[in-house]
Amino acid sequence: MRSIGELARASGLTVSALRFYDSAGVLSPALVDPVTGYRWYTDDQVRPARLVAGLRRVGMPVAGIAAALRADPATAHRLLDAHLRRLEDGLADARRELSRVRTLIDPEEPTVSTRIVVSRTDLAVAVDAVRFAVGTDPDLPVLTGVLLDVASDGVRLVATDRHRLAVAHAPGLLDGPAVAVLVPVGLVDEARALLGGAAEGTPEAHLTVTAGTVEVAVAGRTVSAAVLPYDFPDWRRLTRTAPADGPAHRVTVDVAALRAALTGADAPVVRRRYEGVNLAVTVLGPNGRGGVRLLGEDEVTGPEDGFRVGVNGAYLLQALDAAGDRQLVLELDGPISPLAVRRPGDDRSFSILMPIRL
Repeated sequence: MRSIGELARASGLTVSALRFYDSAGVLSPALVDPVTGYRWYTDDQVRPARLVAGLRRVGMPVAGIAAALRADPATAHRLLDAHLRRLEDGLADARRELSRVRTLIDPEEPTVSTRIVVSRTDLAVAVDAVRFAVGTDPDLPVLTGVLLDVASDGVRLVATDRHRLAVAHAPGLLDGPAVAVLVPVGLVDEARALLGGAAEGTPEAHLTVTAGTVEVAVAGRTVSAAVLPYDFPDWRRLTRTAPADGPAHRVTVDVAALRAALTGADAPVVRRRYEGVNLAVTVLGPNGRGGVRLLGEDEVTGPEDGFRVGVNGAYLLQALDAAGDRQLVLELDGPISPLAVRRPGDDRSFSILMPIRL
């Protein structure tokens, strides 16, 4: 048996850290002396303690450390990959924010351009995947554009109207610093027409961000516009609310079948009244075969059997159409958590629908 001090020296954790992870239920001693309260550990606990120390050094949350410690190797690797992506996103955010701060410190600093070359088809697909979620409320002009988040791995397009959020990714080759700019939806629509109107032999699109202007060029034709002077909401905060071990429910659905159910003449809806407005709510629940089905009023008010989530049915249809795949994955964590719509095997492009409380 090893004392807590001996395990601390062997693992790289401090004694206080070992006490903390014991109290958190992450790494408990094999024996606690009932008289002295001293903690004792076995040799087999050295490796888990070193794992905890390593994950602690890279900033993984306590819940993620606990999940990785108990998971099988394949699941643990997925947790590490997800944490690495969060770190990379955070570093890209920091670089963009520092670049913006530098311009505030020295407005006369020489202009730097960011250029990225992406597949014309990939960019068109990305635009189609987010266009439906652009806001139209004139009182919220920050939501009436599309965020272009350009980084080393490509460009992400993000749009939200507060009720739904859509994110799409197009890989590309970056030349210049990472940058995030909010562009008017008019430019997005013009660029989409340009992308769709190019000849089939045109493989690339070029995006350039310079001094508050965005330009999209395809086959020698260009469209451009000034960026919008607003700070787009931190959309990543919403997408990081899932627990460390993933959503509670992950269901693969046939898009054609779900679309037919949503648009059928007898499609069940649940009526709810919010702030004086009558709403028709589409409620999804388990079908008993690993999929989902639409629930009616009597099923919603009866005993709960599995998950239930209420959403705007029209928004769900738009999300299904925008994704453009025959099969999609729905991720649900509960009746008051957002519903995520994803393409199978693609964790960079997705949409999120805010739930309607039942």
